[in-house]
Amino acid sequence: MSVDVKYRTRAAATGGRDGQARSEDGRFEAKLSTPAELGGAGGDGTNPEQLFAAGYAACFIGALKVAGMQLKLSVPNDAKVTATVGIGPRSEGGFGITADLAVELPGMDRADAERLVATAHQICPYSNATRNNLDVGLTIV
Repeated sequence: MSVDVKYRTRAAATGGRDGQARSEDGRFEAKLSTPAELGGAGGDGTNPEQLFAAGYAACFIGALKVAGMQLKLSVPNDAKVTATVGIGPRSEGGFGITADLAVELPGMDRADAERLVATAHQICPYSNATRNNLDVGLTIV
């Protein structure tokens, strides 16, 4: 597989799940906390799963817009994607993640919404990165 890279960014983390993360340009900075469900103290920081969920949701909306142009369908201005990301131990060992996307396309015909979401799932870089690595649930709400 070859990728014609148009943009590249860099971020670094220190301290692991109880540290901090920062982009090299300083536009993004986050305190990290391990959720209590994973044996951590909880705390007021974010975690990698929340960051992944936010990134996937935002990226999928971008993919919906590209798919809309390709299919000549208008994506509602109030379209919303909610990504639910889970983490837990795998039966094969180690840990794995799950992802489910709930896509809201107010006022859009159901058949058009289904075509749009299916096409966006083929376009989205996050969907392509996770394909054959984890099952991504897609629901139109």
